Amino acid sequence: MPTLCATRGGPQGFQITPAALPAFTRELDQAADQSRQGSDLAPLQRFIAQWAAYVYIQRQPGLSADLRSWEERAASGDAAQARQAASEIGRILDQAHTAVGLHSR
Repeated sequence: MPTLCATRGGPQGFQITPAALPAFTRELDQAADQSRQGSDLAPLQRFIAQWAAYVYIQRQPGLSADLRSWEERAASGDAAQARQAASEIGRILDQAHTAVGLHSR
């Protein structure tokens, strides 16, 4: 999943910070290619959902810090801690999807 920073973009909605632009562009290109090859909009819809959720999370410093903390715990190597982290990351992502008007995963 991408790590990104987002800022409010006034009337346009949001802006992806320069550090996140390469990942954003790469993932958009991949989704567009997959959509063209399969004549299916699903890859583009997944791209939009993923980035909308992360922009929502990054706009909230506390939630963003929680996500980073749980991601670090998931990588700790301890199985019990990794399961708890996966559950908490899922909860954060579900919250973000709901907040941006997307269905839960």
